[in-house]
Amino acid sequence: MMSIQNSESRSTHLPRTGGGASWAMATCEREMVRAEDGYELATSWYYPERLARGAVLLTSGMAIPQLYYDAFARWLADRGFLTVTFDYRGTGASLHGKLRDVRADLFTWARDTGSILAALRQRAKGLPVTWIGHSLGGQLVPFAPGHEHVQHIVTIATGTGYWRHNARPTRLRAGLLWHAIVPPVLATCGYFPGKRLNMVGDLPHGVMAQWRRWCMHPEYLVGVEGDTARQCFASVTAPLTSISFTDDEMMSGRNTEILHALYTGTHRQMVRLAPGDVGLPRIGHFGFFRRGMKDALWNRLIVPLLPS
Repeated sequence: MMSIQNSESRSTHLPRTGGGASWAMATCEREMVRAEDGYELATSWYYPERLARGAVLLTSGMAIPQLYYDAFARWLADRGFLTVTFDYRGTGASLHGKLRDVRADLFTWARDTGSILAALRQRAKGLPVTWIGHSLGGQLVPFAPGHEHVQHIVTIATGTGYWRHNARPTRLRAGLLWHAIVPPVLATCGYFPGKRLNMVGDLPHGVMAQWRRWCMHPEYLVGVEGDTARQCFASVTAPLTSISFTDDEMMSGRNTEILHALYTGTHRQMVRLAPGDVGLPRIGHFGFFRRGMKDALWNRLIVPLLPS
């Protein structure tokens, strides 16, 4: 059953149908955007055919290429929202050279996200900016420079990564990954060759090592990084909507609740959805962004959260 809860304990009702103007087909342009240290990040810019009415920063989950979000980004642009996606440093088209030579951790990725946000705000020219983050993309908000300029945050299938709280299908595999596989593989390869192992994906050494530390701690990243990280979460003031799914094979309800409880400085609305609530057999951790979810999920859940 679908559940909606907010941080002020008022009941709310989810609109059954979406609105929005009818827009012509969007155009997409690929280009490099320089991070603060000059590193080139591969981006995709989705431009509405008509005058934009808002902008969206669409941030990826761990090791998920930006092209996975192409259909959703085009849908946003078709509704009048200038939208940008990108590959994190050392992944996808943002990998230059050998992965073992990439020096980056998750805070590097957050700073890079801030650079993309700055480029988006420059092109948006004062339009309201919405941050839509999938999984990891909803965790990095507090650490991205410029997040205070975002008008609304939407997280999709986002929670902590503490492995003992993971959903049952992932829990045992995650324990094996963090305890037995990652340490020797990083030491041997100098990066994480996840594609060859069929685990997560290829990732820089610093990213995987830091993520392992977070996922091994019951308090996830704030347990590792301390009070500074808590203060960063508390500094976020933009209204936040969390959308999670009961059949998520990775994130449990507990993962989701613990992560979003860290956002103490803002109003939070928690939407938890079962596939049957919208007539779907399955959604899972990745299904929200799949082509064909426009009527069941995007129009129903996202349209009401975007500027009209």
